[in-house]
Amino acid sequence: MSTFARQAARTARLLQVTPGWKRLQALHPDCDDETTRAILDEAAAFAEGVLQPLNTPGDRQGCTVTDGRVRTPAGFADAYRQYAQAGWLGMDVPEGFGGQGLPLTVHAACAPLFERGCVALMMAAGSARAASHLLARAADAEVAAEWVPRLASGEWAATICISEPDAGSDVGRLRTRAELIDGEWRITGQKIWISFGDHDMTERIGHCLLARTGDLPGTRGLSLFLVPNLSDGRPNGISLDRIEDKMGLHGSPTCALRFEGARGILIGEQGRGLPELFAMIELMRLLTACQGLGIASASADIAESYAADRRQGGPPEHAPVPIADHPDVRRQLHDIRSRTEVLRAAVLELATIMDLARLEADDELRRELGDLAGWMLPLIKNFGAGAGFDVANAAIQVLGGAGYTRDWPLEQYLRDSRVMTIYEGTTGMQALDFLTRRLWREEGRGLNAFLRRARQEIDGLAVRHPAKVADVLRILDDFDDFSTRMMALQADPDTALYQANDYMGAAWRAVSGWMALRLEMVGPE
Repeated sequence: MSTFARQAARTARLLQVTPGWKRLQALHPDCDDETTRAILDEAAAFAEGVLQPLNTPGDRQGCTVTDGRVRTPAGFADAYRQYAQAGWLGMDVPEGFGGQGLPLTVHAACAPLFERGCVALMMAAGSARAASHLLARAADAEVAAEWVPRLASGEWAATICISEPDAGSDVGRLRTRAELIDGEWRITGQKIWISFGDHDMTERIGHCLLARTGDLPGTRGLSLFLVPNLSDGRPNGISLDRIEDKMGLHGSPTCALRFEGARGILIGEQGRGLPELFAMIELMRLLTACQGLGIASASADIAESYAADRRQGGPPEHAPVPIADHPDVRRQLHDIRSRTEVLRAAVLELATIMDLARLEADDELRRELGDLAGWMLPLIKNFGAGAGFDVANAAIQVLGGAGYTRDWPLEQYLRDSRVMTIYEGTTGMQALDFLTRRLWREEGRGLNAFLRRARQEIDGLAVRHPAKVADVLRILDDFDDFSTRMMALQADPDTALYQANDYMGAAWRAVSGWMALRLEMVGPE
């Protein structure tokens, strides 16, 4: 069995012990066990056969600019078309827009396989899929009908355009303006850090862009627009300033674009651009965790395979032994695999919660699940992203000097994953959101939902794993106490914000303990 197939099998087994999955299957009878396993197996085969062969060549070739347009690495455009035509791009897009209407959980189960295959190329797919959901929900019916099916089919592509040279995380300082001229919105300004802001994989690219439409300060004056690179078949006042020369993700062009009177389509209400865009941002934050999980999965497999084959040490009168026999290497491999599988369990848990928060009939239950999903998302985004880098780094340590060379893909995984705790909201921004919004503003509703849900599941394992259950319950109690102290610090915000990162780390330890016990239910392979 290939390592991709083993990853699919691990995912299928973890789904079976994810409490929300059985409930989701009851609401989605088309997602029976046999069908879901077949989807995972097909995803593994596509990722291994079509995407993975592009990963190293794409990194080494990178992207170039010719006559003001970006040229992607050889094979990227064809692979993107295959990915879309096979249905992967629209798998959770509503059926009415040409998608398959599958649950988010099925996408979250498959996505780490695709990200493992070629995370750089998947950057384009991620923004196009998220834009599909945004436009299906918030755009006028005519705009949604024109754009969403073409995004899902891979005919067109989309980006997210937020940052500017003087405004990154401080979104309220954006200066790009939109003016209504003769009944048309015209966009003028500069946007940076745009993944696949220009490319040769599709003819038309729609930019989901924040621009200022009034004189109100901060985010209240921002509106959301869809700004196509072509309007009526002609260039739409958008030019490429440059692509960034980056540490990693060389196959993904990170663009700086200039908009000069570009025609735009208002999405949603004026002045509510940031809330509207969060429909896209939330999906991309979950996807960032899937990126980290894909890279961690590949890195763990490489470390385990290398340690089983590489022979060093042992009694000098005998043949050298596999380095996996050495206790310290076993420790490293255990830590690598544990961190990877805890993240896999957490991603599936969050995805089922997000699905059920949308599908459950009971209003109170939907609200509780929504609170829990909002509470978990900053954790999954940040620590999922961090796991990609940390597990790749730990795997390099297992390989020693070999891991530091380009003979192995680990050095690329390390470079590619470093940015993941930066984009879609830095670690610091996630920690501030986790404290000020999820604990303070929401008065701990998500926290309380988490503690109830975790303790209920953990109590059911007490007979089989009494010592481990006791340890995790202590972690939960300590985190509960920490939360009480942080709630009390609202009167001293400077002290609280200084501790926000530690508080978010404590929350992830609590979630990890919960997921580690769930892994005990799966048992050894």
